[in-house]
Amino acid sequence: MLKGKVAIVTGSTSGIGLGIAEVLASQHCDVMLNGFGDEKMIAALQARLQRQYKVKIGYHGADMAQPDEIHAMVKATRRELGSVDILVNNAGIQHVAPIEEFPRAKWDAIVAVNLSAPFHATQAAIPHMRKKKWGRIINIASAHGLVASRHKSAYVAAKHGLVGLTKVTALEMAGSGITCNAICPGWVLTPLVQKQVDERAHEKRIKAKEAELDLLAEKQPSQQFVTPEQIGKLVLFLCSSGADQMTGSSLAMDGGWTAQ
Repeated sequence: MLKGKVAIVTGSTSGIGLGIAEVLASQHCDVMLNGFGDEKMIAALQARLQRQYKVKIGYHGADMAQPDEIHAMVKATRRELGSVDILVNNAGIQHVAPIEEFPRAKWDAIVAVNLSAPFHATQAAIPHMRKKKWGRIINIASAHGLVASRHKSAYVAAKHGLVGLTKVTALEMAGSGITCNAICPGWVLTPLVQKQVDERAHEKRIKAKEAELDLLAEKQPSQQFVTPEQIGKLVLFLCSSGADQMTGSSLAMDGGWTAQ
C-alpha cells in the first residue's frame, strides 16, 4: 500500500515506535528509525527489518531535545532514502512527581521531547511534503492529551499541547494534500509503563502481573493493554486514501479510558 513512500518514526528502536515502524515496513514503506540503543542492537534491528520486509531501513540518532539534530535527521532522510512522505512523532519521556516537588530540569526535558520535538520535525518535513502535494503527519499523543492525572504535570501539559499543535498543523495544511492527526493511546506496555508497573509492584509488595492489573483497573475499562501493533495499524489507516479527509482529529485508542 505504501510502496515508494518514506517514513520517519521518532523513538522507534523499541516500544510503540518500533511497532509502528514494523507495520509501515510490512506495507513496503521505507523507514528512518530513530531512538536510543547500542550500535550492535540498532544494526541488528535494521538488518532484520530489511530482510523481513525487503525495504530500506535507515537510522538517525538525533536527540529529540536538540532542534538542530531533528532538522538534520529530516535532511538525512531525504538524502539517504529519497523522500519524506510520512512523519510519525512518537518519541516521548516521562517523570512522575507532585507539582511542588517536580524538578525543573525534568519539566524542561519532557516539554522539549514530547512537544517541541514534534514541532521542529513537522517544520522540517513540511517543505518536502509540499513538493509532492502529499504528506501524513501523525502525532502520538496520549489519553493524557485529552484528560489529566495527578503527578504528571509536564507530560499532561505537553500532550495537551501536542493535540493543539495537531489542530493548528491541520488547519495550515488544509487543501495541500498534507494531513495531520493525533493518536491518543491509553496504557501500552512500553518501557515507560513497565517502570511504573515495577514501582507499583515494589511499593505494594505484589507480583508484576497483579501490578499490571492494578494499574489497568485505575483507568482502562477493557482491562487490557493497547499493543504497539494496534497503534501501527491505526497509523496505517491514517496513511491510506480512506483518511484523505481526516485531519485535525485526535483518535483515542484507550480501552474506554476517556469515555468515562
